[in-house]
Amino acid sequence: MTTEVPYKGISFGAMASETSTTFTLYFPTARSVECVLYREYNDRTGTTIPMTLQGDGIWNCTVEENLKGQWYHYKVTYQKGKKPKSAHADQPFADPYSRHVAVQNHYTQQPKTYITGPRDNFDWDDDRFMIPEDPRDLIIYETHIKDLVFHPSAESNGSGIYNSWTDLQQKGGIPYLKSLGVNAVEFLPLHKFPYFEPPYHQKTSEGFHNTWNTYSRNHWGYMTSFFFAPETLYASDEMASPGKIRGLSPAAVSEFKSVIKELHANGISVIMDVVFNHSSLFDINMIAHHLPDTYLRKDEKGQYMNRSWTGNEIRTEHPVVRKLITDSIRYWTEEFHIDGFRFDLAGLIDEGSWDAIRESAKEINPNALLIAEPWGGRYVPWLFSNHGWSAWNDRIRNGIKGSDPVSDKGFIFSGWHHGGDREQLENWFMGTIRSYPGGLFADSSHSVNYLESHDGYTLGDFIRIACRYHSIEPVIQDREEHLRLTSHEMKIAKLGAFCLFVSQGIVMIHSGQEFARSKIIEDKEGIDPDRGKMDRNSYNKDDETNWIDFGEIDFNRELYLYYKGLIRIRKESPGLRKAEPDQIRFSHYHDPLHVCFHIRSSGTGDLSDYYVAINGTGEPMTIDLPAGSWEILVDENYASISPLDFATGKKQIGPHTAILFRKLNH
Repeated sequence: MTTEVPYKGISFGAMASETSTTFTLYFPTARSVECVLYREYNDRTGTTIPMTLQGDGIWNCTVEENLKGQWYHYKVTYQKGKKPKSAHADQPFADPYSRHVAVQNHYTQQPKTYITGPRDNFDWDDDRFMIPEDPRDLIIYETHIKDLVFHPSAESNGSGIYNSWTDLQQKGGIPYLKSLGVNAVEFLPLHKFPYFEPPYHQKTSEGFHNTWNTYSRNHWGYMTSFFFAPETLYASDEMASPGKIRGLSPAAVSEFKSVIKELHANGISVIMDVVFNHSSLFDINMIAHHLPDTYLRKDEKGQYMNRSWTGNEIRTEHPVVRKLITDSIRYWTEEFHIDGFRFDLAGLIDEGSWDAIRESAKEINPNALLIAEPWGGRYVPWLFSNHGWSAWNDRIRNGIKGSDPVSDKGFIFSGWHHGGDREQLENWFMGTIRSYPGGLFADSSHSVNYLESHDGYTLGDFIRIACRYHSIEPVIQDREEHLRLTSHEMKIAKLGAFCLFVSQGIVMIHSGQEFARSKIIEDKEGIDPDRGKMDRNSYNKDDETNWIDFGEIDFNRELYLYYKGLIRIRKESPGLRKAEPDQIRFSHYHDPLHVCFHIRSSGTGDLSDYYVAINGTGEPMTIDLPAGSWEILVDENYASISPLDFATGKKQIGPHTAILFRKLNH
């Protein structure tokens, strides 16, 4: 199905050629619009160019000069009665189609748009998209771009975060991903966002009152201001201290492209988290403060909607808004060679836009991966599957580990997540297929299986709370003792990893999951009342709470090596990720938490069949292996692509333990 995108032939933003520069803006409620040009960002006065209304709310002006390298923003006079009741409605604003912006380190940002040429002449050499035709071949590593290279233990020598990622001599970044064996990285948002929020517990002149964010920072970036511009905070010319100007050169553009090029050169796909569901709140941006009746969604009472509880909903169904979204996806796919996108709270995006996004991305890259976080106002993973999207699978997440470490523990703790049962448990391993109990997806390639993400407790902390603390409030007194998993916790951590890596579909892990990372609130400034506790929502902490300390791998190296083994096994075993439900046969024992299944791999490209035995109970179990001699690839201690041992007939499986068997198919 083809979805029409209105205004398709119109190029919004600034377009510079060798002899002229044209500016085009959609602003239907304006009485007049002016484009103000500046030679430098810091210039106090500029040249004002009146814009002409072309019809349909589109304003335009052309300057007979190549203005590449200069700056601009817009000023608008509203039609009578059309001025929004917004804190920044009278302020000049940067172009929503900005390819690069410079900002002040302040919650308002004071952005200006940098005028780029049609191309920045970046040398891609022979770089190409790295995404495989079948997304089930991916093992995705979700991380914040700064967290994996900034801690001193990463030993990075790069100038700026983007450049740190191209340092191949460090312990973090690309060398770490390659050593671990994953083949895709999913970056938390890198569209331009306001890093600074209003001061804590102070009412601003605009009436903002931050009562929730002690740090007054937004580290994760889920508050997009500009959907075409990369975040400048990670560039080599960044100036992070309050009040400074950052982004005075367009270094962020070329440096982020270099990161993608280097990742591709090392066989790693790049997926970018994008936020098209809600608006940035406090900074000067057109979407929230100048044209909210176009860009923001209202309810039947005329009130702006905020079902995400993070910001007003973006009105994705509006033709101009849909165009902005699809233009952005095309731009990042074509200009930055992004392989795929994860859409935050995608349930808030209208279904027509799902199709338009898919068509826009796949027109450039037929294998482009689209991943929905399939909730936000509604829970609709099956609808995304109908539209050819993949989606985060919260059912396997909650079923395997549970939704709460105190009150709702899952399979690996010998429990049943609320509403779960044996038939659904089997289906989670088959790919959560909709034709089976508790299913969601038309095909397992639509299921992104995970146990941990940036949201919520780390899996390591979830296990510590469930097994050791039995409370979510302890203050950690001995960090090293806290970090080291007990023998029982290690078993649970391995069991969770095993379940994840033998499930059909796409696998995703979060940074540090492989060594049971803990997010202990660091708070060196002494401003956080929860200092020393485990953090379940670290979005505002640009410190050691989030930065990966690679020295801590040694506390649970056994788990780290187990993950490395599972990753290699899965990459070399198509039957573990691509088998159809009718190729998977479950064996049934007296206890429903004894899960055993035979995978026949014919048609997957795998030369072997597999037998999976998982004991989710606290007692040993004995299984009957199918006929033949089986290699053991995974046991309670190790995971290896080379056989650890051989088995026939009966085999005992220890408590909270799993074994993976393999033999050649005939």
